[in-house]
Amino acid sequence: MRVSRTQDSPTKVTLTVTADTADLSPIHRHVLGHFRRNVKVPGFRTGKAPVELVEKNVNQQALLDEFMEHALNELYRQAISAEKLRPTATPDVQLKKFVPYTELQFEIKLDVIGPIKLPNYKAIRQPKPKVSITAKDIDEVIKSLQNRLAERVETKRAAKLGDELIIDFAGKDSDGKAINGTDGKDYPLLLGGNSFIPGFEDNLIGISSGGSKEFEVAFPKDYGVAAMRQRKVIFNVQVKKVNELKMPKVDDELAKKAGPFNTLAELKADIKKELSAERQRQADIDHQNELIRRITEESHVDLPQNLLDDELTRLEDEEKRNLAYRGQTWQEHLKEEGVSEQEHRGRYKPEAQERVKAGLVLSEISELEGLQVTPQELEIRMQLLKNQYQDPQMRAELDKPDAARDIQARLLTEKTIDKLVEYASGSK
Repeated sequence: MRVSRTQDSPTKVTLTVTADTADLSPIHRHVLGHFRRNVKVPGFRTGKAPVELVEKNVNQQALLDEFMEHALNELYRQAISAEKLRPTATPDVQLKKFVPYTELQFEIKLDVIGPIKLPNYKAIRQPKPKVSITAKDIDEVIKSLQNRLAERVETKRAAKLGDELIIDFAGKDSDGKAINGTDGKDYPLLLGGNSFIPGFEDNLIGISSGGSKEFEVAFPKDYGVAAMRQRKVIFNVQVKKVNELKMPKVDDELAKKAGPFNTLAELKADIKKELSAERQRQADIDHQNELIRRITEESHVDLPQNLLDDELTRLEDEEKRNLAYRGQTWQEHLKEEGVSEQEHRGRYKPEAQERVKAGLVLSEISELEGLQVTPQELEIRMQLLKNQYQDPQMRAELDKPDAARDIQARLLTEKTIDKLVEYASGSK
């Protein structure tokens, strides 16, 4: 087999593959072996006739079709292996010449992962963070417990900071159309608790039980749901009750009410332990993200367009699902934003580029480090995931090959990140 390669761009390659009788004969005999199992040849038991006789007794077009499928797949596999290519999409294959079973030439145009230039990632130092919990941190949790365990006393006066309001609320857009996910019934809202978006609670100070108010607030630009970021929503709020909170004393009795504790000291020790674990988990995630960002930023990668397009589509699909949940169509959203579909897609481009680049960099490092996921590791993770779900349908989804591949890729990424953290800490 001869392979001629043309590098059209760093991420696009054209291969011309030429095969002769020596290359095609093994494939020809292999395909005939498939037919031999079902073809009846006079004088021979099924499956026992010589392949030469089998060929004379089969449908020639069916034989040719299966031969071509096997030949193109096998020679394509050999070609990309010989050229050390990493395709990122289904190739475009064009047949150039075919003399049955003796000569075959075809052209392959494919998108590939180009050369990846990494920094000396082993030399990057970024010590693992250590978190600390202060007395103020513990007091804030105690304050929250006091609010939860406080005695609620209904009052007819105007609401002030520290009061709990029982409210019904509903959000709508400027055209008066309800926005899904922005409504609630009998919701207990602590004024000053900052549990709602900025500006919402401030508008309710001074309202008495039975009162109502309509006001407009904008969701923050860093809001967790992309579709709602900086979106202006008109809220109508009905205040059904105003409760004054009678706070319990911070003592051993409070600890006993809060959980399986005998003393306030035991409660505080447990709060410190839980806060420390939670903050350490978040600090570790932030540390990993920053390390990946540094390595990715110092790497050079030519990004295949098809991978970028796939990532852009994933980001858009996620936003569309959020919009649908809130009762807004994609076209309504574009109109509200005042942008075209292409302009909106462009907003995602930097994030998509960063994600694709980081993924390729981590993949390159995992290969350089010789990291692998063993069948046992995959089986353990799959079983742990299945144990989290009681729904038979969800468990069935995990049994699909695509799910196993996704979990395997996730495990490999975790191993790669762990290795980078090990290098960055200077422990290896």
